[in-house]
Amino acid sequence: DVLRAELSCGHVTGPQTLTDYCRIQLTDVSELRCPLCNGQWSYTEVRKLAKLTPEEQLYFEERFAKNATRKIIDIKNCPGCDWIIERSDSSNLSVQCTVCSVKNKKTFEFCWQCLREWKGQRPRSDRCDNEGCCDRELDLLRDCATIILKDAANIECPAVRACITCGLLINHNSEKCKNITCSRCNKEFCFVCLKLTPECRKTSSWFIPCSDGVAPRQTAIPFWRDNQ
Repeated sequence: DVLRAELSCGHVTGPQTLTDYCRIQLTDVSELRCPLCNGQWSYTEVRKLAKLTPEEQLYFEERFAKNATRKIIDIKNCPGCDWIIERSDSSNLSVQCTVCSVKNKKTFEFCWQCLREWKGQRPRSDRCDNEGCCDRELDLLRDCATIILKDAANIECPAVRACITCGLLINHNSEKCKNITCSRCNKEFCFVCLKLTPECRKTSSWFIPCSDGVAPRQTAIPFWRDNQ
């Protein structure tokens, strides 16, 4: 029988399945999350429960470092020439490669999300017109369930929000106050109105409705720059 292990989120899987799934995730992100509940796994527990070999550990750690760097600097390789491109406007998925444009003697733009030649109108922050272009994190923000903040006047809001400073996706457990501190950038913000806590508290408090009401579901993920 295949040995199965229980992860911190409560779901159970086998070592090889866990390894294979985490490899797929690490192609473009620096976090490991459960596909069933979106609970975050630590690398330590994955390394132990997946029984990673020394070679696999090296691969995972190199991918973590590379993806984390790309997240902070916002760089990707152009799909046309493999040149490293830094995106200047984090709200626009249409990015021009000057190398390909000069080489081909016509403007070459690609989609920052699906890494294919751009199709459709621009600028756009959600997707291009290529079939299958999507952002899993944006899909989660759009489709996640709602929760009731029992200790904060029973306010109803989405269960998942992107940190308004660095873009990390965060779950609220629906208990205690409406404010939450991001584990990555350490900024505290209101899960309801999506303002930094000091700004929200000018007209509200931790346990009462916000003066601006519940912010709509996010359609773009903030990009974290070092000067924030």
